[in-house]
This record gives sequence, C-alpha cells and structure tokens, in this order.
Amino acid sequence: MTDSVIIFDTTLRDGEQALAASLSVKEKLQIALALERLGVDVMEVGFPVSSPGDFESVQTIAREVKNSRVCALSRALEKDIDAAAQSLSVADQFRIHTFISTSDIHVQSKLKRSFDDVLDMAVGAVKYARRFTDDVEFSCEDAGRTPIDNLCRMVEAAIKAGARTINIPDTVGYTVPSEFGGIIQTLFNRVPNIDEAVISVHCHDDLGLSVANSIAAVQAGARQVECTVNGIGERAGNCSLEEVAMILATRKHLLGLETNINAKEIHRTSALISQLCNMPIQSNKAIVGTNAFSHSSGIHQDGMLKAQNTYEIMTPESIGLTRNNLNMTSRSGRHVIKHRMSEMGYSEQDYDMDALYKAFLKLADKKGQVFDYDLEALVFIKAQRQDDDHYRLKQLVVHSDSKEGEATATVRLEIGGEKVTEAATGNGPVDAAYNAIARATDRKIDIASYKLGGKGEGQNALGQVDITARYHGRNFHGVGLATDVVEASARALVHVMNLVHRADEVADKKQEIQKARELGGV
Repeated sequence: MTDSVIIFDTTLRDGEQALAASLSVKEKLQIALALERLGVDVMEVGFPVSSPGDFESVQTIAREVKNSRVCALSRALEKDIDAAAQSLSVADQFRIHTFISTSDIHVQSKLKRSFDDVLDMAVGAVKYARRFTDDVEFSCEDAGRTPIDNLCRMVEAAIKAGARTINIPDTVGYTVPSEFGGIIQTLFNRVPNIDEAVISVHCHDDLGLSVANSIAAVQAGARQVECTVNGIGERAGNCSLEEVAMILATRKHLLGLETNINAKEIHRTSALISQLCNMPIQSNKAIVGTNAFSHSSGIHQDGMLKAQNTYEIMTPESIGLTRNNLNMTSRSGRHVIKHRMSEMGYSEQDYDMDALYKAFLKLADKKGQVFDYDLEALVFIKAQRQDDDHYRLKQLVVHSDSKEGEATATVRLEIGGEKVTEAATGNGPVDAAYNAIARATDRKIDIASYKLGGKGEGQNALGQVDITARYHGRNFHGVGLATDVVEASARALVHVMNLVHRADEVADKKQEIQKARELGGV
C-alpha cells in the first residue's frame, strides 16, 4: 500500500455551494490557481449541470489548470455526466465524480427506490462515465449510515463497473473515529476487488470530528482525503485541508504518510479564500487562525524565548507566515517591494509591478509604514478590479454632522466610459454614499449584510468592508479595501454593481439566444 495520501480539494464545489453569495468565474479561477500552487492532487471545481455559470467556471478552470487534475461532480444521471464531460473536455487530464445515496433513510425517503434499483443506477452511471475518461470516482452518499452489507455490495459493484476511486462519505458528520475507521477496515477485509481502486473519504464536521474521522480512515487504509481550505462547506463545514496536511507532515514519524501539499502556500491560500468567500477565520482556528502561533501566558512566553519548540510543534514559517524585518516606507525602492513579494511566495506573474508600486507609494504616503499584509491587500484590490469594469469610483466626498446624525455624500463615477456625478443625504456617511451611488447608477440594490473589519493591526490598518447584496433574487458579495472605511464601503458597493452588471449582460445574452432559437436562427 502506498505511503502517499491524495489530497482531493472540493473548496470550489462543496465549499462554494454553502456561501451566501456565489463566486464569479474570475474569482473561482483565482482560487483554482491558488489551489494548484498549493499542490492539491485533484480539485473538484463545480457541478456543471446545475447552471450555465457553473458550467462556464468548470470549463474555464479546466482549460487553465495544468498541474492538478480537475474534477466535476454529477449525479448518477446521463445528462449530468454529459455536462461534466463536456465542461472538462478542454482539460489535459480530468476526473468525473458521480454519486448516489446508499443509506436506508436516503434510498427510501429521498430516492423512493429499492437498494437493488440504486445499485443498478450506480453501475450504469460508472459505466457511462467511463466512455469519457478512465478516471471515474464513485461516491456512496451517506455511507456512514449505510448498512455495511449494502455498502460492501455497492463498493464491489462500482469497482467492477470501472470506478478507479471509491469515496466513502460521512455526509452528515454522524460517525466517530473508531466507528468510521472500522467501516474502512471492513471494506478492505470484505470487498474482494478493493485493491483495484483508491479508497477515499469525505467527512463533514457536524460533530466536530471531520478531521479525526479522516485521519482514522487513513490509518485504516484510505489513501485519498476530500477536504476544503479553512474547512468551509455545507452546514458545519468539511474536513479542513490545512489540518489534514499539517497532521500528516508533523506526525509523519508516527503515521508514515505524506502528501504533495506545499505547506508554505497554506497561509496565503487560506487568506485568499477567506477574503473571496467572505468567510472570516475564527482566531483560534487550528493552523491558520490569528492565534495559532500566539503566546499569552507568561510561562509560555518564557519557554518560547528559551526554545521555540517548547510550545510550538510547527513553525509559522512552515505554513508561509513570514516575519517582516524590512521597514517599507515611501522611500523604499521597487526592489524592496519585489523582494517582500517574493518572500511571501508571490511570483512576478502574480501581480503588475508598475501598478503595485504606484499603489504602494500612495498608501505609504498615507500610513507612513507599509507592512506585508498591506501589500497583499493591494494585490487583492487589483485582482478584484477588471479592465472592463462598467462602474469605476473616481471620487468620493462626504460631509457628516455627528450632532445631527446627518451626512451628505457626493460621488463621481465613470460609467461605461462616461463621468457621472451625484449627491445624496443619509443617516450616516456610508448610507449617504450608498444613496449617491444608487442615484448615479440608477440601480436599487438591497444590502443583506455589512461587515467592517481590518487588514492588518493597529490604527493604521486598512479598512475592509464585505457586503452581501440582493438583486433580482440573487446574492452578490462585494469587498472594498481602503485606508478610509467610508471609501472601503463605497468600493464594496461598486464591486457589487459590476457583478450585477455582468449578471445582467449574461441574462440578456441568454434571452437573445433563446429568441434566436425560437425563430429558428440557431
């Protein structure tokens, strides 16, 4: 049995479907490229049959990613498998992942079929998927609550039909480690053709046991772990990629297993996904929380000063957290900025040096000293903007009367290349700015949530605003970063406006295609 564990990342499928607002194709590609740098073996990037947007994002990622195998999900239905195969066909290498429920409660209540019917559907789906690729994965949904005899039958039949990876999900996070590890062990003992497939596990965190269950399964012989960055996903979330990777790396002498994960990319990937997905990381989160390498107790601090490993079983540097020893000010040259970006793991292809240095000088003049997290924020701001943005914030002027509680805002936007200026009042500076933007764009968007945070530390931190806005029944996530929180708020709304504009363009194009079809033109 191999001593290498395959890391199957489903951040862009299981993780993304649990977000308050869907990611754009550009944002999904940004995450996929980060996962590729992280070294994931397989990335499940969507459910193509679910929507045209998901199909497009899967196809875009499949075309761009070269070093990880790209995978798409499908139910045990031919139309799902066709959509998956079509979206993935542009990839150099790809996997189709098909699934069906196997537990009694799912088979009887959800599918309303007999187990034998479900078994036939599974076999048919695997055989159909094999028409498009040799790399077919099959999942027994709710395997943790499936009678073991039925589970053994299903696994044996799926392997015989051609599945090369068999996934055993604890879909509802029900099992405990000894129980889940026992299920995997039983499969190895009772399924005669088990050696013809890789056994995978996909655990949820409803009882906080997803990582523990996954490690127990690996110890029992599983060699693929399905997980997400920061553990995001349905309900309480999924097995955390960074925790599994660092457990296997830190306890390699005990477990004798390894992964292909580039651990120094963990911190950067975690921060990017937290930002784009609008999913803050709790401070005491293992590996990537802000307190993960903090020491408050005097006894702990004394021990750390004497020897770092007294209270740290891994170093911050091992996950890509670097300490900034260079003071970056407006007097710093381009070579310093390039050096710091390289130290943080960014290649020259990840950013535009001219644009970054210009933004750095502007920020340095405002703050005095710029830190690593500021540089990353500037890169992120640039990544969020697109050359074809329909709306661009050019100027914002706000006057606020704290005594009366009223504010006036004037905004100047560039809309489709034309300058538009509008003013409005509100019950505070942010409300006034949003009212002015609504007037200028002639769009009324409902703000479902507004979160104000900071990028960095202390009074000079960059203000970060995350909003979830609702428009025509859909949620859109906008983010804004600026030294001024009102400006950050305005940028977040302009970000949403651009997403809404692109969504409207897509809807209009679909209507044109539909009309042409009705007229026989397509």
